[in-house]
Amino acid sequence: MSENFLTIHDLVVEYSSGGQIVQAVNGVDLKLAKGQTLGLVGETGAGKTTIAKAILRILPTPPAKVKQGEIYLDGEDLLKLPEKDMLKVRGNKIAMIFQDPMTALNPTMTVGDQISEVVLQHNDFTKAQAQERTIEMLEMVGIASVRYMDYPHQFSGGMKQRVVIAMALACNPELILADEPTTALDVTIQAQVLDMMKELREKLNTSMILITHDLGVVAETCDDVAVIYAGEIVEYGTKERIFRNPLHPYTLGLFGSLPKLDDDSKRLSPIHGLPPDPTNLPAGCKFGPRCPDCDGTKCGADQPMIEVEPGHFVRCCKFAKGGV
Repeated sequence: MSENFLTIHDLVVEYSSGGQIVQAVNGVDLKLAKGQTLGLVGETGAGKTTIAKAILRILPTPPAKVKQGEIYLDGEDLLKLPEKDMLKVRGNKIAMIFQDPMTALNPTMTVGDQISEVVLQHNDFTKAQAQERTIEMLEMVGIASVRYMDYPHQFSGGMKQRVVIAMALACNPELILADEPTTALDVTIQAQVLDMMKELREKLNTSMILITHDLGVVAETCDDVAVIYAGEIVEYGTKERIFRNPLHPYTLGLFGSLPKLDDDSKRLSPIHGLPPDPTNLPAGCKFGPRCPDCDGTKCGADQPMIEVEPGHFVRCCKFAKGGV
């Protein structure tokens, strides 16, 4: 087992829409070690979910197209696998917890049958064995076995999310892609779901990519953090380095927009402006038009990732030789 269980190199994904090209993901590089959790943080439309769907190869084609890149899972390039082989990977080696449990579950099937379907697809089980495994998974996420024959509409939002998590974990996947798994939940249920996911990840030694807007969830759950803006990673490092020493102006803006208990400021400090139009991205630094430090000269050129301290990378000319 290689140290980097998942490696993404130079991933570029585009969507075609109304005769225009939407540049969703622009040259993303990521690494994830076995048993670790990587947080993808950024505004809506930054390309986080597109990265996850590209890993699982469930992008709608058309309009989506992976223009270039490599996605290695345990040394095997997923983008080159035949579709029949990817069917064995999805749900078995890689599983995804979708953002909205309301739409992720089939309203015409009982929750037990939906989980059993996944188990039967990837294991040489009888129906009785699949049912036994399903009940085990439901109980693992805190749902009584008597709810096996209930339909999704009979569950609360938090319970639906637990069902989706049980479905994702049913075949003991080696990688979980969690797309904002707690966004629709209230804070008490959110804490319970996060604790449960952390416990199950440690128990099964599962790697995870967590997509979220919530920096509190990142602090609670992740080992490494990638801050994404306009389809690019603008800052990357361990959770400790990103939280204690945020460097990119966008990362500083994300932290500045959070209320602080030890700060007497009357107002928050939001990031001004809006994310760029993905069909017409600015040249050079994509954050330049919103950046308080941009002087319009060096920021107009493409920015490479710069290692400012061991394992801490920033895409900003301030940290290049000579600075801004």
